[in-house]
Amino acid sequence: MYEHLLVPVDGSELSHKAMEHAVGLAKMLGASITGFTVEPPLPVLVVEQAAVAYDVATFQDHEKRCEAHAREVLLDFAARAKAAGVPFDGQFLITDDVQQAIVDVASKQHCDLIVMATHGRHGLDALIHGSLTKSVLAHSQVPLLVVH
Repeated sequence: MYEHLLVPVDGSELSHKAMEHAVGLAKMLGASITGFTVEPPLPVLVVEQAAVAYDVATFQDHEKRCEAHAREVLLDFAARAKAAGVPFDGQFLITDDVQQAIVDVASKQHCDLIVMATHGRHGLDALIHGSLTKSVLAHSQVPLLVVH
């Protein structure tokens, strides 16, 4: 039924739950997995109503830190997939539009299922923090499996 799963992860305990479910599901279905992580860009620095530019070294350091974190998260995921005999590919992107990045990667990689974990927030907590999972669900044409 499903042949290619996209699993957004960030290294948190919650995303480890999504990894575990995705690896088990992929093994059962004979599917492959694309693990995907998003790192935040440098924030805009504003001093006295004027934007301040970062120097090149600051951008390079930030990119190196992002790449190192993404590599760590994706290598852990790759090891779990390999141990289960599941084909795995890892990708990462630096952007502040996480929801759109997930939707775009699912489409570009021809994924037929997205597996995501959610905090299951309700009420005021959900209103304040929002829900990445709900946003992906609202914007993606690809089915979404939500792990609690």
